[in-house]
Amino acid sequence: MLGPLVNSAALIGGGLAGALLGRRLPRRVREALPLTCGIISAAIGTVLMQKVHTIPAVALALLAGAFIGELLYLERGLEKAIGWAQHQVEVTWPAEKGNPRVEGFVAKFVTLLVLFCASGMGIFGATHEGMTGEANILVAKSILDLFTALIFAADLGFAVALAFIPQLAIQSALFFGASLLMPLTTPELLADFSAVGGVIMLATGLRICGIKFFPIVNMLPSLVLVMPCAALWARLPL
Repeated sequence: MLGPLVNSAALIGGGLAGALLGRRLPRRVREALPLTCGIISAAIGTVLMQKVHTIPAVALALLAGAFIGELLYLERGLEKAIGWAQHQVEVTWPAEKGNPRVEGFVAKFVTLLVLFCASGMGIFGATHEGMTGEANILVAKSILDLFTALIFAADLGFAVALAFIPQLAIQSALFFGASLLMPLTTPELLADFSAVGGVIMLATGLRICGIKFFPIVNMLPSLVLVMPCAALWARLPL
């Protein structure tokens, strides 16, 4: 379980470093680094896409997964969960309601929790390591998270480092859950799984860079569907 541990350590390190630097971090750095992180995510996704073994099955899984995600309003549900979390904070501290500084902190902190804990790269990376034993995806995410946490912490302070707690819990659960599926997989199925993860990471990078807004959360069911689709496709008399 190297990946989740390294990712958590990077989040803690970035959060502490950003909190210590504070406003001394130049604005141009805060604006440029997310773009670089986005293009790195897109580049990693492009590399993973080249592992594809059964292109029709991958395409079917991506389309079916996005279709299911849209029908279930997964991304909208996540947005509602964010709104609920903000409302709970307002209920807990009613005296601070309407305080722009406090409301801005809450909105940004909830956003970074989603970014670190529910990103397509994190979910795919933890699942990928659980099934293959390769931690490369999460290690790469750790490097991105190190600088992302630094940027957030320059504004939000030491609280950013605490995001490692839900992140480690989610990634650990995905890692151990995926490891149970390992005996049922084949190299071909894992290749197609990596290809779908690559497409989602490419879409994530384009979204971070502001090139195109992809509903990443709605695409995540594809990761569940791709191996069954590839297994069924292999049985067709083609």
